[in-house]
Amino acid sequence: MLSLSGVTKQIGGLTAVNNVDLTMSTGQIIGLVGPNGAGKTTLLNIISGMLSPTGGKVTFLNEDITGMSADRICRRGISKTFQIAESFPNLSAEQCVMIGVLFGNTRSPDMRDARAEALEILSFVNFPGEKAGTLTRNLNVVELKRLQLARALASHPKLLLLDELTTGLNPKESSEAVDLIRKIRDGGTSILIIEHVMSVIMGVSNRIVVLDHGEKIADGFPHDVVNNQRVIDTYLGDIDAF
Repeated sequence: MLSLSGVTKQIGGLTAVNNVDLTMSTGQIIGLVGPNGAGKTTLLNIISGMLSPTGGKVTFLNEDITGMSADRICRRGISKTFQIAESFPNLSAEQCVMIGVLFGNTRSPDMRDARAEALEILSFVNFPGEKAGTLTRNLNVVELKRLQLARALASHPKLLLLDELTTGLNPKESSEAVDLIRKIRDGGTSILIIEHVMSVIMGVSNRIVVLDHGEKIADGFPHDVVNNQRVIDTYLGDIDAF
């Protein structure tokens, strides 16, 4: 469903992503890992249209989407969450999700249907129902994480890009997030996830891709990748920790 060929991004004098090839099939969860500054978020931003690549090609469902705007890519079926969970501070949680329902794809629901769907999606991600009408500026970090996931799901994506969804969560909340990621995949949405918590990546990924200094240094089954000596040396350190 997704193919990256020679994708490169230069920012000033820095090559943030360097000649990355990546393929992804429908129904997969692929973990994207690597040291800070490895180019992971930049790569997701290129796929989602937040950034245009300096070189290379991005193909989604047999369509060249290279350099296409983020709103057009979203309507084609790719949505994304962000490292920092932010939202519209003066809108309620349900209103934020309604934006995704109303404008995130090619459907045209009326306001009543959009609200009902927004509440259903908030319930799906375990957002507290009693806070659906709460302004987002009054939500805590966990609630904001669930809200931005709900907003991303509201566009009915075929491919969901998750950028450090479990950052800031305690072990119980991280475990719940893992269960939810699997549930989303089982519902028909493929997932490309950036995560530093290797127990999460190992628990959900069909494949793991490793970036270092913008270059892909490994791509394979989880067990093979974590036993790759170059990955151990550049990122993992002591694999016994996992």
